[in-house]
Amino acid sequence: MKKSKFTTLDSLSLQEFDENSELIPLMTPEDEEAINNEELPETLPILSLRNTVLFPGVVIPITAGRDKSIKLINDANKGGKVIGVVAQKDEAVENPSAKEIHETGTVARILRVLKMPDGNVTVIIQGKKRFKVAEVLTEEPYMNATIRDLPEAKPAVKNKEFTAIIDSIKDLALEIIKESPNIPSEASFAIKNIESNSFLVNFVSSNMNLSVEEKQSLLEMDDLKRRALATLKYMNVEFQKLELKNDIQSKVQMDMNQQQREYFLHQQMKTIQEELGGVSHDQEIDEMKAKAKEKQWDEKIEKHFEKEIAKMQRMNPQVAEYSIQRNYLELFLDLPWNEFSKDKFDLKRAMKILDRDHFGLEDVKRRIIEYLAVLKLRNDMKSPILCLYGPPGVGKTSLGKSIAEALGREYVRISLGGLRDEAEIRGHRKTYIGAMPGRIIQSLKKAGTSNPVFVLDEIDKLSNSHQGDPSSAMLEVLDPEQNSEFYDNFLEMGYDLSKVMFIATSNSLSTIQPALLDRMEIINVTGYTIEEKVEIAKRHLLPKQLKEHGLSSKDLKIGKSQLEKIVEGYTRESGVRGLDKQIAKMVRFAAKNIAMEEDYNVKVTNEDVIEVLGGPKLERDKYENNNVAGVVTGLAWTRVGGDILFIESILSKGKGALTITGNLGKVMKESSTIAMEYIKANAETFGIDPTVFDKYNVHIHVPEGATPKDGPSAGVTMLTSLVSLYTQRKVKKSLAMTGEITLRGKVLPVGGIKEKILAAKRARIKEILLCEDNRRDIEEIKPEYLKGLTFHYVTDMSDVIKLALTNQKVKNAKKL
Repeated sequence: MKKSKFTTLDSLSLQEFDENSELIPLMTPEDEEAINNEELPETLPILSLRNTVLFPGVVIPITAGRDKSIKLINDANKGGKVIGVVAQKDEAVENPSAKEIHETGTVARILRVLKMPDGNVTVIIQGKKRFKVAEVLTEEPYMNATIRDLPEAKPAVKNKEFTAIIDSIKDLALEIIKESPNIPSEASFAIKNIESNSFLVNFVSSNMNLSVEEKQSLLEMDDLKRRALATLKYMNVEFQKLELKNDIQSKVQMDMNQQQREYFLHQQMKTIQEELGGVSHDQEIDEMKAKAKEKQWDEKIEKHFEKEIAKMQRMNPQVAEYSIQRNYLELFLDLPWNEFSKDKFDLKRAMKILDRDHFGLEDVKRRIIEYLAVLKLRNDMKSPILCLYGPPGVGKTSLGKSIAEALGREYVRISLGGLRDEAEIRGHRKTYIGAMPGRIIQSLKKAGTSNPVFVLDEIDKLSNSHQGDPSSAMLEVLDPEQNSEFYDNFLEMGYDLSKVMFIATSNSLSTIQPALLDRMEIINVTGYTIEEKVEIAKRHLLPKQLKEHGLSSKDLKIGKSQLEKIVEGYTRESGVRGLDKQIAKMVRFAAKNIAMEEDYNVKVTNEDVIEVLGGPKLERDKYENNNVAGVVTGLAWTRVGGDILFIESILSKGKGALTITGNLGKVMKESSTIAMEYIKANAETFGIDPTVFDKYNVHIHVPEGATPKDGPSAGVTMLTSLVSLYTQRKVKKSLAMTGEITLRGKVLPVGGIKEKILAAKRARIKEILLCEDNRRDIEEIKPEYLKGLTFHYVTDMSDVIKLALTNQKVKNAKKL
């Protein structure tokens, strides 16, 4: 049964009728007979109702909000006060047509019309007789239709079955009123005093919680007995629902009472413990439970947490395991389970950020933009594992910050240099005193999201010990197929790392475990050209140092030519870390003069550079000359980038012994031996008298013996040096070379081409000799890096000699 006495319709919603208004008129059998004998008019204005059905004899209020409805009510109120009321088929329709209303309705009499402050009209109507719409005559300004009467088949007065149904309806209605707290007790008085069986059925049908369609089906039943039986069925269902609801509420109330009792006992226990000097932990547990309700956990994680907090609840706070359990649960609550920051997919903005923070590094930027583009299209891509590989100081680590800003993600960095304990990655088992989670989980806790940009710095410097191999533990972290369930020993559960973007940095690939290397996408971050270093110094390094030393751009200006002088004369690196230190010296010099109020040149000159930094220290990198036979410039790759390498050879009286010095490794020693044997085998081709090999000893030296040197790229250089020595011919001016040779005289390709090219440019080399197979490496380098260089590609050592040596003899050439 409904809570309210009346139902508000036509526009709108349920509304409680004023308590001071008149009670619902109870229809007597005499009233009913008078209505049945009353003749219906042939045509009636039709008022459509949105959300209810009007039954004969029932009084309801209607709030009319539509213009058509208000006009209809006003016109009818001035006239005969009789209208036809029909329910809409779809209450969402604003202006229903003839096809959108039911055919069966109820003739209604307007009892009272009330104007509301909001402009709507509330009208109280009483149903009289059922009718059927015969034909809609007009729809404007409101609907008018011809109608016909629908007679109602009533059972005989002494029909026992019908009498039993009516009695059951009365009894069940009284039970529903009694059980429902929302229905006022006056309703039972109304039910008891209804004398008309037909009105009783209609009154109960109107006030039940039924849909419009169900009420309409009751109204359309011509047989009163059949309608009464259907009403009784609906009442039984409602009564069962009410009983079930009350039963549930009583159980909940009992549970609440039990909880209150337990709470009271816990409060008493807490007070007793505090009086005895103990530590109460109930509040701490309650706070944890409250925090857990806010977490976005799946069912598995939630069950695990409930199990663990129940274990803590049973623990004595005095035992050592209690603090471990508390630390464990605090970590569990602090971790960002299923919490992700929203990625920013503005690719142009991302490119601007990368260009702003880093000059050059085009391959790296392109790869990041590709990742963003794919993520934007799919939105569920597993994050790649990128490894930025290159010499120190080129911006590998700082690139991670720019990527995080471009993506709109949190930034996390872990330095792996010297890490030798597996527990640093996987965590300790929480059974130990002082146990902690691994650094991966700890960093995610600090980040606050499960998809940060995670920089694993110096991954090539992981070591191992008796405490395990952390590089092997990293396999699970960096495998996209496994890291969705990364297992931390302290957490004792799998944690999803698949949305984390891992960026590893490395100076060398040789020390990285092969299985770990296989899981990463290697991006080679090569060194910078002189031009790039000057731009980086101008855009980034100088402004940064000025800011750090409390100066502004007005206090010190370093021009491009002076920056280039610093780069060429005082730094020997592929990156810019050493350059940053030299610029810092210049800034400190200005800061000292400002603080001591001494004069200095705001605009730095070449003389100022020499005064502050001293004389140029790295002029030895420059190409020297070709006036001495046996001296050839080679190109080498080192961990700090490319470098030029002078290979010198000299003859002395002896029996053909070969001596090699310069702290060379096995590979370079093998290269010199191969070169020597190849020359002996092809002496006539090179125009060398074979007898000289038995008369002279050969000494090959690579300067700077304190620096270890090794690698398969000095073969052609050594062979060219020896041929130049034996023939006393000059090496072509401003030429450098790199490549390995075989005993057959074939030239093999080598790696590190870009770094070697940068070293050649620093040394003012003009021509470079390479293996033909290295042509593809040159094609991948930006053309501006190659400006001023000429490349010669060879496949055979005979080609090398033709290109490298001139026919001109050196001064004071020896006669062999």
